[in-house]
Amino acid sequence: MSLVTSFTELFSIEHPIVSAPMGGAAGGALAAAVSNGGGLGLVGGGLGDPYWLDSELAIVTERTSLPWGVGLLCWSAGPPAVERALAYRPDAVMLSFGDPWPLAEPVKRAGVKLIIQVTDLAEARQAIDVGADVIVAQGAEAGGHGGSRATLPFVPAVVDLAAPTPVLAAGGIADGRGLAAALALGAAGVLIGTRFLATPEALIAPGSVKAILDSSGEDTDRNCVLDIARGSAWPRRYTGRAIRTAFMDRWRGREDELDRDQAAKDAYQAALARGDQAVVPVWAGEGIDLITDVASAADLVGLIARDAETVLARAGRR
Repeated sequence: MSLVTSFTELFSIEHPIVSAPMGGAAGGALAAAVSNGGGLGLVGGGLGDPYWLDSELAIVTERTSLPWGVGLLCWSAGPPAVERALAYRPDAVMLSFGDPWPLAEPVKRAGVKLIIQVTDLAEARQAIDVGADVIVAQGAEAGGHGGSRATLPFVPAVVDLAAPTPVLAAGGIADGRGLAAALALGAAGVLIGTRFLATPEALIAPGSVKAILDSSGEDTDRNCVLDIARGSAWPRRYTGRAIRTAFMDRWRGREDELDRDQAAKDAYQAALARGDQAVVPVWAGEGIDLITDVASAADLVGLIARDAETVLARAGRR
């Protein structure tokens, strides 16, 4: 049994699995490993920092000749960042969180596949209007920043709205069962983030990997406490899911108060600068219950695909 979908055919790849362009963690090594494993690896271009883009895009182009892409944040990255990324000849550019119109035009003009991530149906309609080649329907179970819709009902709603545009499911997916479920919902594949953090290729501290392995979904929480404490400019509508800390517990529900408490923010940022693991954000989704080991990203792609095939075959026999 082979998991051939409209998405795998669009990119001529083996498996309908994409690694999320997680800012600061999904560098060129991770993207290349996922692509070499038969999926589509995405470099986390995030804010569009030119040094980061040049450094990590050079790595991915050196380590794979297979399709790969780069992700950028609509609310912070400008057209120059898109042009810089396009100079490395990616096969896809993924835009997330905010108005994609200003960044989409150069991507389309270059003939590069445009992936747009959405968190509600209004964003999905906008992605269709922009001309997305692929839409990622991200549920609130996802790690890092996102919206409030749950993955299970949100994905088929976007599938119905966007047809025939391929849709990828995201949010809480960490193994072959999640991929099988996404395909059953009508998605053409999955975008996976947190599972790929527990790989040697991810740019993440060992303490953060240990936190992911030792925690469960109940240990994560979605709010904007960490963004306020860090002085981040993330739009408040996109809250962030991370493993809970004492600092998060202290300020949850008191975000406006934290915003006014400069001393508390200064103390947090000083601890962060020291690398204090007690306050370092570990952005992780509810699927961390399913993450029990560190494995190479390339191996993970094949394992997830094979497990999905087994699950779907077993379900068919039933």
